[in-house]
Amino acid sequence: GVTMGALASLEQLADVRGAVEDMIAAGGELAYGRLDAPAVRVAPEKDAVAEGGAFMSPVVLRWNDARNPMVHSREAFGPVSSVIGYSSVDEAVELAAMGAGSLVATVCTNDAEAMRALALGIAAHHGRVHILNRETARSTTGHGSPVPHLVHGGPGRAGGGEELGGIRSVKHHMQRTAVQGSPNMITALSGVWHTGAQQSLAGSQQFGGKPQNVHPFRKSLAELKIGDGFVSDLREVSLEKITEFAHETGDTFYAHTDQAAAEANPFFPGIVAHGYLLVSWAAGLFVEPAPGPVLANYGLESLRFITPVAAGDSIRVTLTAKKITPRVTDEYGEVAWDAVLHNQNDELVATYDVLTLVEKTDSTYANWNG
Repeated sequence: GVTMGALASLEQLADVRGAVEDMIAAGGELAYGRLDAPAVRVAPEKDAVAEGGAFMSPVVLRWNDARNPMVHSREAFGPVSSVIGYSSVDEAVELAAMGAGSLVATVCTNDAEAMRALALGIAAHHGRVHILNRETARSTTGHGSPVPHLVHGGPGRAGGGEELGGIRSVKHHMQRTAVQGSPNMITALSGVWHTGAQQSLAGSQQFGGKPQNVHPFRKSLAELKIGDGFVSDLREVSLEKITEFAHETGDTFYAHTDQAAAEANPFFPGIVAHGYLLVSWAAGLFVEPAPGPVLANYGLESLRFITPVAAGDSIRVTLTAKKITPRVTDEYGEVAWDAVLHNQNDELVATYDVLTLVEKTDSTYANWNG
């Protein structure tokens, strides 16, 4: 029959009761609960007083003066809550600031405008703002539950900015060290290729790099090394191809179809190629089409378009094995490739990572009868 568990110790019980007594003496009023030993159900139809343990009834206090310093400064660390009223969102924000920090604050409203004003007004005083409305009421984690990846600790006395909950707690037990060095040394240390580190490039050699003869897509994980890559020849972008791409895809944005409007745009010299046309052409420039260790392309990351490419310009692509991650449970792993597009003037056009799944050994290519 007991629904409220005991506190941690008899000492804590005494501390919590003492805090509540101080708050009542300062102006709080006992609205629910009791300070003496609560009754517990020990058998059907029979109650007893729980004097032998650190049991305490939940307590709710009401306050006539919402700005009473005691309600904002004294924390009864137990099953104790105070209820205070406010007449406006601005006043609620003001009262929250008087608490000098909290782990979590819950804003209960379905009014988006009021929620925004409250959340922005109180965020600096809390580690987490929990927004509760009719859409989340049935699935809420609850007010005080630490959630992995989220901060659960406010300023001041409320966790020093991060409570030891979830993933964040692990970081407090880890040493972090910054490392300074050349791209080659950082690549060797981290196992991830960094721009400026040595490359072994197949393909056209007029653009630099240590030459190699084998296209990196012909290498299984057992053969592929960080820094292995490919550099393509230049491919010219014509107005005809830009127009074809625009009508084929339906992307007839004026920068690709209207010379006068494109020239009026501060970013473009006139009609320019679609960014996705360039990415598609880049794939055509670096791909090795026959079956081999590369099983699939499963996405791009961090795509950025830097310099517009006008009709008459050319592009080339440099692809470099950036990170190799074998999968323990599979016969293939993941390879992230650093992809960089340049134009004929060696200006940076686009950057992104190509993500592929690659066999650990080259069984697919070995069995191909093409």
